[in-house]
Amino acid sequence: MPSPLLVTVAPTGAETSKSDCPALPTTLEELVATAQECEAAGAAMVHVHIRDDDHAPTLDLVRLKETVAALRSETDLVVQLSTGGSVHDPLEDRLRVLDAEPDSCSLTMGTTNFGDDVFMNPWPFVVELYRLAQEREVVPEFELFDLGQVHALRRLLDTHGLPAGGKVHVDLVMGVPGGMDGTASALVAAVRDLPAQVTSWSATGIGRSTLPVMLASLSAGGHLRVGMEDVLTISRGVPVESNAQLVRRAVAAGELAQRTPMTPAQARDALGVRPR
Repeated sequence: MPSPLLVTVAPTGAETSKSDCPALPTTLEELVATAQECEAAGAAMVHVHIRDDDHAPTLDLVRLKETVAALRSETDLVVQLSTGGSVHDPLEDRLRVLDAEPDSCSLTMGTTNFGDDVFMNPWPFVVELYRLAQEREVVPEFELFDLGQVHALRRLLDTHGLPAGGKVHVDLVMGVPGGMDGTASALVAAVRDLPAQVTSWSATGIGRSTLPVMLASLSAGGHLRVGMEDVLTISRGVPVESNAQLVRRAVAAGELAQRTPMTPAQARDALGVRPR
């Protein structure tokens, strides 16, 4: 039987402004409502960036804790906080994200050219964040933007052991200007070289690579991350109406591959997330 499909939704991100995209969920109330809609549509995990009162990206710890508490109160989703923040956030602020005690956190395996900016993830920071996640029993999702980061993951696991929960989940972030292409051939190369310790992987196609990456991931047995962090059009020239719309499309594509969406409980088991 085909394996169940983990659908992660990344509803906000740190790059798009509210003025450019009014449908982007930037307040706590909007984020919770979006998470509820996406859970109903078939998502099992939410990848969270937060904004301040001016809708600008922030890593304010009080807001992060409030967000985790609200999402846990109003949904059953696995709550994953981004430790990337925006490309301008200091490394020390990104480490403090784990103080909000999420179920999971993103952990990017290297520095990446991100459009005209640089997303800094020097090796000592990667190791410090990983060791902290192990100590706090927060399950990391290893975000890989290029093949070098695939091999860096092997180095990290061989040197520092498995994450809390014993499972290793990877997300291939594809199509970022400066990272690996959002193509089937790039996905195949990355999956081919994943460390043996990897127990599950998903893929994210940025912008116009969304559909090619989605279909390639499904064909190779992977999972999906979708959301308005990654794409703002549902088709050429047609704006996305909501994150739930993107989740429903991912679930429908999964059904064509005879894969039913995971429930949050199934996702917790697959990812090794500790019970709440």
